[in-house]
Amino acid sequence: MLEGLKRLFTSRSSSGSRRWDAVSTWAETRQWAFRGVRDHDGFVVEGRFRGKRPWRLEWGPSQRPYIVGAELRLRSECGLPPDLQALVMGRELQQRLEKQVFDQYVEGVQTRIDDQTPPEMRWLVMFPRLTGLELGDLREHYVAMASAKPWLMQWLAGPLGERLAAAPGGDTPFVLMAARGRLTLRVAQPDPDNAALEAWLALFEVAVHEAQRAGVEIFGAEAMAAPRPPQA
Repeated sequence: MLEGLKRLFTSRSSSGSRRWDAVSTWAETRQWAFRGVRDHDGFVVEGRFRGKRPWRLEWGPSQRPYIVGAELRLRSECGLPPDLQALVMGRELQQRLEKQVFDQYVEGVQTRIDDQTPPEMRWLVMFPRLTGLELGDLREHYVAMASAKPWLMQWLAGPLGERLAAAPGGDTPFVLMAARGRLTLRVAQPDPDNAALEAWLALFEVAVHEAQRAGVEIFGAEAMAAPRPPQA
């Protein structure tokens, strides 16, 4: 009986791991940690940018109502000031969420936005946005807003702006945000193929590097904290 149970659990484990064979190989060849989670409904990959800045990649069921199905999440503790809040969002998603905010809180029965509302929706009405002139080539596909506009403009200038301009656009829900000292990227990703993971991770690495650069330039090196592993 004991041997039978061993074979049963081994079979289940092998079956689940085979689902992510391509992803686990992609991660392990780069010396990143990989593990499947949630009864094989998703996986986690962890590594460090340039051997220093820790990051965490998650793929699985969406944690936001505006993304249907599966999503890709990337997070990194960037040492940014904890009170800095910033948001870059696809323009199609921004228009959809603003309509939801209007319908729910203006024409609906609620009179204020509470803490149960995702910060992405709250920030749409809280923070000043970059103008089309300030966004430059990004203005057709993105909106951007922050509690510290000078930092936001520095962040999007140069390599990050170029990466965003070249990123897959269209109607795909996309959010890049800074809060509590960390950066988070969310994007709808029905199929976690290696090429897509590689592309979004490359964009996120630039976002992290540029966030630190802009942080030093705007807030000073003393205000930037040491790197910490991203929290689950």
